[in-house]
Amino acid sequence: MRLARLLPACIGLLALSACGGQKGVSPERHDITEMVFASGVLEAYDQYNLTAQQDGYLVQLNFNEGDLVSKTQLLAVIDNHQNVLNSRSAEELHGIAQRNTLPSAPALQQIQANITAAEAKLQQDQQLADRYKRLYQNNSVSRLEYENAQLAAVSSKATLDGLQQEYNNARINATQQEVAQRFASGVNQVLAGQNQVKAVTNGRIYQKLKQLGDYVKKGDVIAVIGDPDLIYAKLNVDETNMAKVKEGQAVVVRLNTNRAKTYNATVHQILPAFDANTQSFLVKAYFTDSLDFRIAGTQLEANIITGEKKNALVIPRSYLQYGSTVLLKKDKKKVPVQTGIISSDWVEILGGIDEHAVLIQDNK
Repeated sequence: MRLARLLPACIGLLALSACGGQKGVSPERHDITEMVFASGVLEAYDQYNLTAQQDGYLVQLNFNEGDLVSKTQLLAVIDNHQNVLNSRSAEELHGIAQRNTLPSAPALQQIQANITAAEAKLQQDQQLADRYKRLYQNNSVSRLEYENAQLAAVSSKATLDGLQQEYNNARINATQQEVAQRFASGVNQVLAGQNQVKAVTNGRIYQKLKQLGDYVKKGDVIAVIGDPDLIYAKLNVDETNMAKVKEGQAVVVRLNTNRAKTYNATVHQILPAFDANTQSFLVKAYFTDSLDFRIAGTQLEANIITGEKKNALVIPRSYLQYGSTVLLKKDKKKVPVQTGIISSDWVEILGGIDEHAVLIQDNK
């Protein structure tokens, strides 16, 4: 009689029931929330790295962390004399090449003087050839004298044509040299301008990574700049959970600087690429609560709420075995079950067992 009175009480327990010395649990009903864990950092919107474009020492740093900066504002100067000297040299060479294209250029003037002399000689030889032609027609000169005069005129004409072609070629070469030196000068001016490091967009200095006098190499990050108003959580989500994450889902964020406080956010964007560095997918979560700690780079933990259900039939997660099966206390029989939401502690049961089943763990 005593055993008969105890048995219904054992089955009615919500979590654990102790019967015959063996412990078991029965499914129970309560609300369940499915969450996906993600680590991450605070990041400013439109955040970018201000990098050095040249090697050299930092001789000017015109900013501090927290400063607001505007587009094209000069933030740093790198001491690289080679770029400056190359720029001056290229500019002077361009000036020389430009003057060589003018008619007053010495090379062109020399050819032009030869052309003038050749024109005069051609005129003289042509006149002489015409005179010998008339004399030959009157039998006053020999045929040989006539032909020599004609040949001299033809030779003078060929010499003049050659000099004119030489002049044109010299002008073309001078123009080509001017174009090449002009672009070389422009490139060197750009390189010299890269000694001055300027802000790409308006923003706030979130991190200052170099100090005055530091030697920097091309590509070194000098500072981190981002939107002064919008700070969001950049989350790293494991690929096994990524299919559950959707835009608009609620997120609970806890900063490592104050783990006792949480902030509400929502999934704003799922970036369409896998991050090989972190071996995870990147998700942007925008805060719906006011964020009172606004330092970019702050480490954080987040739980993305991917599903919720009221009054669900659940069992402890530790009782769900491989292959979505459970072990019944009666006859120690494995039974397949259909599962729904799975949280860190509980598993929703959609089918396979009911509230009267008593489950035990397989200790093998």
